[in-house]
Amino acid sequence: MTLHAPRHRRRQGFTLLELLLVVAIVAMASAGVAFALRDAGQSRLDREAQRLAALLEGARAQSRSRGVTVRWRNASPGFAFDGLPSASALPTAWDYPETAAYSASPVVLGPEPIIGAQHIRLWQQNAPERSLWISTDGLRPFTVQNTEP
Repeated sequence: MTLHAPRHRRRQGFTLLELLLVVAIVAMASAGVAFALRDAGQSRLDREAQRLAALLEGARAQSRSRGVTVRWRNASPGFAFDGLPSASALPTAWDYPETAAYSASPVVLGPEPIIGAQHIRLWQQNAPERSLWISTDGLRPFTVQNTEP
């Protein structure tokens, strides 16, 4: 009986290149999921801020076209537009009840084409550390900002 030299068998397992490839694919998939699952509270706050900016611009346009002074003010549990006739009433409630706003004084929206610089802080009561600011310099439209103007 002759003993044959053992043949070299391929080792069981994965190569370093294969492992690196799998890790890279998992990392890219995880990053995609993380970006897709945006914080719901922040999304709500963003939507409320965009909605309020649009409402302020609508009230500002009505104020100028009717020649009446319109003021926005915070009112519990929502907000109010003073000076508009009831026939052209704008919404006065937040879409999300946990939304809160603060303005040092009522926001005057017209009827003059140039109003003073004004801003409103918007946040959610369950996360007061996150705020957005809706502001205007008096000439430009109201915009949403992440930092205090």
